[in-house]
Amino acid sequence: STANAPEDDAPNRYSRTDRTAYSRYSRDANSSGSSIPSNTLEKRIEELEKELAKERQENSRLVKMIQDKEELIGKLKEEIDLLNR
Repeated sequence: STANAPEDDAPNRYSRTDRTAYSRYSRDANSSGSSIPSNTLEKRIEELEKELAKERQENSRLVKMIQDKEELIGKLKEEIDLLNR
């Protein structure tokens, strides 16, 4: 499982900062007459954060697959070289 990969710590490290900055933005927008309620924006942010976490997990999985394939290719090249000798 790639769920515990070091890359997965990155979203947790930055999401609080992003949330704070976005909350500040949404307060400013609401005070300037925005018609979008702040709780709607917060829910949307949470949905996007969940989606981002899933995409990062999928990205980690794909990177691992590529590394495995490259390792296999290297081993097969070595075997071909041995067979050619």
